[in-house]
Amino acid sequence: MPAAFSTSPLKAFLLQGASAALLALALAGCSTTGKDKMTTGSIPATAKPIDSMNSTDLAQATATFGKAYDANPRDRDAGINYANALRISGRNDQALAVMQQVAIANPSDRSVLAAYGKAQAAAGQLDQALSTIDRAQLPDRPDWRLVSAEGAILDQLGRSADARAKYRDALILAPNEPTILSNLGMSYVLTGDLKNAENYLRSAVAQPGVDSRVRQNLALVVGLQGRFAEAEQIARQELTAQQANANVAYLRGMLAQRNSWQKLAASNGTKKAIE
Repeated sequence: MPAAFSTSPLKAFLLQGASAALLALALAGCSTTGKDKMTTGSIPATAKPIDSMNSTDLAQATATFGKAYDANPRDRDAGINYANALRISGRNDQALAVMQQVAIANPSDRSVLAAYGKAQAAAGQLDQALSTIDRAQLPDRPDWRLVSAEGAILDQLGRSADARAKYRDALILAPNEPTILSNLGMSYVLTGDLKNAENYLRSAVAQPGVDSRVRQNLALVVGLQGRFAEAEQIARQELTAQQANANVAYLRGMLAQRNSWQKLAASNGTKKAIE
């Protein structure tokens, strides 16, 4: 974790949420196949992207992919789909175990390596994940998704400068890509620079086809600066009423101790970035 922060429970909670949001968004688009939300092939297609399913749909999809994986644990598509579903369900250790088996059977497949690196990062094996994703990358044809994922992992390791260099490299490959801009913004959250964070996140949400999770990251950053009504308005956009209410409740919980956060910010010399 960056040295600028203390280890107070409130600050650790806020940083954990921001850090998790950054890594989840980066790794969601980390596949080199361009079909990360659902790999097709021998696996039945789902009606909607796996990362937007409710708990019931996700449980059903996980069971379906699990059966396909059990039928052929060496199958690339079956393993990647099952691991993705497990990871989104929070079963990170099991997802890693699945991808370990698939990687053994497909040691040079770039899509497998990318998914394996994803599973390692989600399970907390950050150094190993960096190595695996590096193996998946082609120097002559670099994939911006992998570059951005490297940045997210470096941020998890507290290497902010290195992480932001990766995001900027990714932006050269994919100018104005909203997920990269969002990751860059969340990187600044992790070091307490909320003004820069908001600038990058606003640039991200202005792009076409932006992921709703990017908008929720912006809501968090706006709320951390004390603009609660604006944060709630942002959080409610592009979501169902049920999703919006859940997100707003979570946002309110994170921002409930506004004064405590401001005191912590002031004690670390970051008052201007937060007010």
